[in-house]
Amino acid sequence: MKIGIVLYPTYGGSGVVATELGMALAAKGHEIHFITYSQPVRLDLFADNIFYHEVVVNNYPLFDYPPYETVLAGKLVDVVKFEKLDLLHVHYAIPHASAAFLAQQILKAQGISIPFITTLHGTDITLVGRDSSFKPVIQYCLEMSNAVTSVSESLKSDTMEHFQIQREIQVIPNFIQLEDYNTESNLALRRRYALDDEFVLCHISNFRKVKRVEDVVLTFKRINDVYPCKLLLVGDGPERHKVEELCRSLGTCDKVIMLGKMQATHLPLSISDLFLLPSETESFGLAALEAMAAGVPVISSNTGGLPEVNVEGYSGFLAAVGDVATMAQKALHILSNTERLAQFKQQARISAERFDIAKILPMYEKLYTQVIAKV
Repeated sequence: MKIGIVLYPTYGGSGVVATELGMALAAKGHEIHFITYSQPVRLDLFADNIFYHEVVVNNYPLFDYPPYETVLAGKLVDVVKFEKLDLLHVHYAIPHASAAFLAQQILKAQGISIPFITTLHGTDITLVGRDSSFKPVIQYCLEMSNAVTSVSESLKSDTMEHFQIQREIQVIPNFIQLEDYNTESNLALRRRYALDDEFVLCHISNFRKVKRVEDVVLTFKRINDVYPCKLLLVGDGPERHKVEELCRSLGTCDKVIMLGKMQATHLPLSISDLFLLPSETESFGLAALEAMAAGVPVISSNTGGLPEVNVEGYSGFLAAVGDVATMAQKALHILSNTERLAQFKQQARISAERFDIAKILPMYEKLYTQVIAKV
């Protein structure tokens, strides 16, 4: 199959998943065309069957805002026509679904049929999508999509409830390349950040308000008051300055290590004992899954799709949003016993196996085949 993948080429979960999906499809012999405004952060352009088409927006003085959606639609028309694509798969509804629909109608007028699939990732429904100015466009384009998928049952439910979608939404969860995650700790790397008698806790996010990174620090403080620990904070974003101020007020600056943005997130995970994810909402919880794949138990909030990923009492524990006391208590329960910690690490890895790409990729391939056959 010749598949066009439209995505945001950033560190966010939707872009990472779309990139990894495309590369896995290319490895199986499908021809994959990535269409976006800059090269995705994890894209290997030297791999077989992978092509990249950049969407260039010229910001004319007439426009207060660059008309990206219109330019993207035009680029989709161009790529479909000249690369003879079989299917478009757009990740994140805004504005990719509407651009795909516009391109589909333009091509239809030229006698070319191209189906498109929209995959919902979370904030395109739960946050941005709730803006009333976007709602009618999103709702219409979801109905017009040849197929719609969501990354969790929770997100599917939110979409059906908020947009009153009449069409079927198929749940195809996010995934990981299990073989990319090593469960054996790198002792030399670990000793760079922590003493041998210290536990290592980790958090990875884009430091937006919804991630509640301050709760990470507050939970860590309670744990560190009982057992000596270090906290690795991976990522960056608008809430970083608040986190730094909180660390200073709590006196934990020497215990909290800011690592900034990293592509190789498997490295800090490989030396961690626990992963903290107290988000306000998570449509799936890809960061939690990556931690579990590395054999790191997860202490998370119980919101959105997280209970579908982090199994209570098995791969870690869940707590109500903002309940740092319970999160710290559950973390201490795991850390207080060496054998219990080892068991949770093993169970986290086993739980992550449910989402190995080898199990998820055939679900997408089957859907592609069904959608193309109906055109």
